[in-house]
Amino acid sequence: MGILVLGTVALDTVKTPFGKKDFMLGGSAVHFSIASTLFTEVSLVAVVGEDFPAKHIEFLLDKGIDLTSLIHCPGKSFKWQGEYSGDLNCALTLNTELGVLSSFNPSVAAKQRDIQYIFLANVDPDVQARLLSHMRRPRLIGLDSMNFWIKHKRPSLVRLLKKVDIFVANDQEARDLSGEINLVKAAKKLSRMGPRMVLIKKGEHGVLFYSKAFTITLPAYPTEKVIDPTGAGDTFAGAFMGYLAKSGKLDIATIKKSLAYGTVAASFNIEDFGTAKTSCLTLADLNKRLKELKKIVTF
Repeated sequence: MGILVLGTVALDTVKTPFGKKDFMLGGSAVHFSIASTLFTEVSLVAVVGEDFPAKHIEFLLDKGIDLTSLIHCPGKSFKWQGEYSGDLNCALTLNTELGVLSSFNPSVAAKQRDIQYIFLANVDPDVQARLLSHMRRPRLIGLDSMNFWIKHKRPSLVRLLKKVDIFVANDQEARDLSGEINLVKAAKKLSRMGPRMVLIKKGEHGVLFYSKAFTITLPAYPTEKVIDPTGAGDTFAGAFMGYLAKSGKLDIATIKKSLAYGTVAASFNIEDFGTAKTSCLTLADLNKRLKELKKIVTF
């Protein structure tokens, strides 16, 4: 059925204990799209500047991602620089250059406005709301955010929560927005704010999914090779939403499998810098690791 994703397309500079990479292809919409395109067609809505490398555009097109609504503007592309240390669970942001993202007004091609599966990846909630206003027949809307927007644009985010079906957050974001320390309580409170489903990413501790009908928890896929966690959450969301769009169902069995696909996709993402590992990922790779995950969680 296809997915439309709104988010960032960025040039990331990342330093971890395993090295440093400068101006890599990154951004929430990129990581989401690469994972989601393993399951369904993906249309990407974002903005880049005149300095954005043509090779990155060619790569995204080669992946089959529809860039009709990727806007090219005069100015600098969005750039993020971060550093990980210790257990690599949290990045220290060293520098952020918004560039053309600061004045981004999303535009959706007419042929894309009937896409029914929509994911609002991490950007300003007012920009997310504007994108949503372009869509004619949404069937399933997912929303991601971050602590910056929770702190600085909470009213806009809270209004937007009433219009979406799935809210995706990491554990700290869920606590900050809900005011609850316990994640089960946080999920229930967030659901009362609008979304009928809440997905809380817990990093190396797995994921919690909550709806009034059922609750699901899954562990993270055990991997010893953690190089760069940047984009792991967006990769998770991409595989999760991609499988939902492919199946067209929202029953417990489909949700479980979607969560499992998200889990194994994220496990590949963290094993190398940027998109190095996911750029050549296949559905066969995911299915192989999915079988291994099933052995771990079955008892």
